[in-house]
Amino acid sequence: MRPVSLKDRVQDGATALGAWISLREPLLAEAAGLAGYDYVVIDMQHGLSDYGEVVPMLQAICRTPTVPLVRVPWNEPGIIGRVLDAGALGVIIPMINSVNDARRAVEACRYAPDGARSIGPLVTRTRYGTDFPSMANEVVACIPMIETRQAVDDVDAILAVPGVDAAYIGPADLSLSLGLAPAVDNPGEPFDGALARVADACRRHGVIPGIHANASLAGKRHASGFRMITVGFDAAPAIAAINADVTTARAAVAGEGA
Repeated sequence: MRPVSLKDRVQDGATALGAWISLREPLLAEAAGLAGYDYVVIDMQHGLSDYGEVVPMLQAICRTPTVPLVRVPWNEPGIIGRVLDAGALGVIIPMINSVNDARRAVEACRYAPDGARSIGPLVTRTRYGTDFPSMANEVVACIPMIETRQAVDDVDAILAVPGVDAAYIGPADLSLSLGLAPAVDNPGEPFDGALARVADACRRHGVIPGIHANASLAGKRHASGFRMITVGFDAAPAIAAINADVTTARAAVAGEGA
């Protein structure tokens, strides 16, 4: 049976909303998958998970209706192939700055004749069926990250590479590359202009425009043309809740003793 892909989630002009998992906790990954997000990303680049933690987290996510994605540490075929073999239905690949970078990324995501991914169906044949390799090139999403000035300048050539399914903006690194403070949003030029250029290139090349954001930015990014918007996170809300609870409790205790 063909699993639901990221491309399925954005059919007919729909917008996919996603969650981002930085902690190595399968329960949180499963909870995100059950919460109603269209996709859930396990972050191997700046999150805490290595391959040993990714496998059970993918197992947890794949029991839910969401699309399981992984941000790999780098544009390296070994780890890309391993997370896809473990059941990820797409990879977000950092720092794609050129056509050659994009070609290498696609090659790592695709079986021959479209790429050079090695077949290892130990997990996928159980989870998605024995015929999954025949449909994997269509189902698996290759998602280069556009997060530097160089990538924005070359975005048309990058997105013209056959097999690129989406472009995902990393706003903090893009901000740094543009000489701005690293942030999820930097209103005005040159930041807004760079986002508009990427979104427009995605539209022209038939590629899904994606971006790292938050819930408060969802409307703004949607209005700017983005159709893959990450809005949910595990680490920051948990830390904020822990800090808020101790502040509330200490204030209550101090009030009782006054």
